[in-house]
Amino acid sequence: MLSKWHVHAAGYARDIIASGKAEIAAIWDNNAERGKEWANELNVDFEPDLDVLLARNDIDAVICCTPTTMHDDVLVKAADAGKHIFTEKALSTTVEGCEKISNAIKRNGVTFTISYPQLFNKPTKLIKKYIDSGKIGKVTTVRIRNAHSGVSNGWLPEYWFEEKDAGGGAMMDLGCHPMYQLAYLCGKPKRISALFNSPLGSKVDENAVSIIEFENGIIGISETGFDSYSSPHRLEVYGTDGTIIEENWNIKIKTKETAEFSDSFIEPKADEADISPLNKFIDACINNTGTPEGLGTEEATALTLLLENAYISDKTNKTVIL
Repeated sequence: MLSKWHVHAAGYARDIIASGKAEIAAIWDNNAERGKEWANELNVDFEPDLDVLLARNDIDAVICCTPTTMHDDVLVKAADAGKHIFTEKALSTTVEGCEKISNAIKRNGVTFTISYPQLFNKPTKLIKKYIDSGKIGKVTTVRIRNAHSGVSNGWLPEYWFEEKDAGGGAMMDLGCHPMYQLAYLCGKPKRISALFNSPLGSKVDENAVSIIEFENGIIGISETGFDSYSSPHRLEVYGTDGTIIEENWNIKIKTKETAEFSDSFIEPKADEADISPLNKFIDACINNTGTPEGLGTEEATALTLLLENAYISDKTNKTVIL
């Protein structure tokens, strides 16, 4: 485990132990005090020197939860040490950084997985199936909102608002989810315009909206924030022949086809959710099957392309051509 900086680190550790397929051998953390405390809690080694940890022959893989701005250096070192890599998003704050990491992964032939959990839930899988089938006609608009009260209710750690570590605020953190979902559902982006602010006074963006035009004509809207009380997760897809609405993982749909039988939205039967990206990663390492589909460096770079240029758009007050 590489650092407990990220708020999901402890959850990943629990999931590894619960899997029964892997075990945690050691902890490294850029904050030694935090790392030692976590290692004691998990009853594993704490190694203060990253190079020493990566040289250990009993370690096959790493889970990266360092500050986002450290990914470029840490992940290249891990790849060059021949370790398989699972990382929190975003892979890097810049496309240049993503390319640096991607080249190291390819050069060393290690398995890589980025954490995109919302690609594998029931609603996203079903929505993708409906879009690809053409049952809702030509898709014109996709809007995704994912926001919480991390600032307004004071439960995010103070260090979360240090841009030098986090690389940004709400859009760089929680906003990753709607951004990678939009890339998955809508295809290749053409241009992006963004507007961020901090109504409660944080040092980073607390409230953020990005609008993306994709090459196929879809307009995607990504909304996120740290200052929304009880905001539902919401995903809306509008097409020429149908509309899909997902709210808090419940999905309803109305198309020209269903309108022949009902004037109301119907609730379609969804496929079962897939296993998590972390479990996909563990299985891939054990079975030597390589990077799980949809979770590789190409998809990771596609997210950073949107994030990096959203911040450029906000800072320059301009639409960015991608």
